[in-house]
Amino acid sequence: MSMKTAIENFAEQFLFKPEIENADSFASSRKFVVVGMGGSHLAAGLLRVWNPYLDIIIHRDYGLPARSDEELKERLIILSSYSGNTEEVLDAFEQAEEKGLSCAVITTGGKLLGLAKKKKIPYVVLPETGIQPRSALGFSFKAFLKLMGEEEALQEAGELAKTLHPKTFEGTGKKLAEELKNKIPVIYSSTRNEPVAYIWKIKFNETGKIPAFCNAIPELNHNEMTGFDVKDSSKHLSKQFAFMLLRDKSDHPRIGKRMDALEELYKERGLPARTIELKGSSTFEKIFSSLLLADWTALYTAELYGLESEGVPMVEEFKELMKK
Repeated sequence: MSMKTAIENFAEQFLFKPEIENADSFASSRKFVVVGMGGSHLAAGLLRVWNPYLDIIIHRDYGLPARSDEELKERLIILSSYSGNTEEVLDAFEQAEEKGLSCAVITTGGKLLGLAKKKKIPYVVLPETGIQPRSALGFSFKAFLKLMGEEEALQEAGELAKTLHPKTFEGTGKKLAEELKNKIPVIYSSTRNEPVAYIWKIKFNETGKIPAFCNAIPELNHNEMTGFDVKDSSKHLSKQFAFMLLRDKSDHPRIGKRMDALEELYKERGLPARTIELKGSSTFEKIFSSLLLADWTALYTAELYGLESEGVPMVEEFKELMKK
């Protein structure tokens, strides 16, 4: 499936009705460790945007988080690998098994699904539609909600199939890509919305095939911004960057004031900076509307540079080197 088709069809992912297989051995919990790499952990970060009180440790490495066995036994270990063959996640599965921890799996197949079936571990199978993991956020978002017992939120997320209209963001995304041509995007947000900013960065990296970076306010006001205090001797370092501030009306009022002040300071120094509003009638709609805009912007970024947007050949090349 082409990247454009994947974006156009994105809202349909919220029709997905995840089912827990091996449910007899499923141990519900209110505390979680999510183990995943790349696109496979992104939805867990978005869940914390929706509800910052969710007790989720997101682990993006081999093995398990550096927590005591006693604490890990209080948590459901959710092993998420879109392909089912991610070596870091398989390593974590093995360690979790050795420790006798409660586990559940999210995947489309691969070795991880085979292990879940063999060991009778609860699992949710994601639809295999031929899209990249970063494009499957709706599927994985609903799978996480199911395993976390968030049935009301699961129904609310399902409504996005009706209220999200991906094509409505295409024109704005194309225009934004044109504004950003020959620039390196830097995406800023509040701390709460940092997972959204991070996915914008990922879309530029994987779909747009360009460098991109992100950070959160207020922390960056204490350090990063000073690196862009442009002087004659250093302005050549800053001239390639363009800044996007993801503004959310539900953020702390002082965050909005900080964004205003930062945008003013950057523009005074000749640095392109613009605001992008997170809009929607619900937190879910705000999150995924913003990410659809990111999708279109990244797609047209790739087109502007004559690059292929769907695949990730450097990742595949890296995997081959790791086999040697």
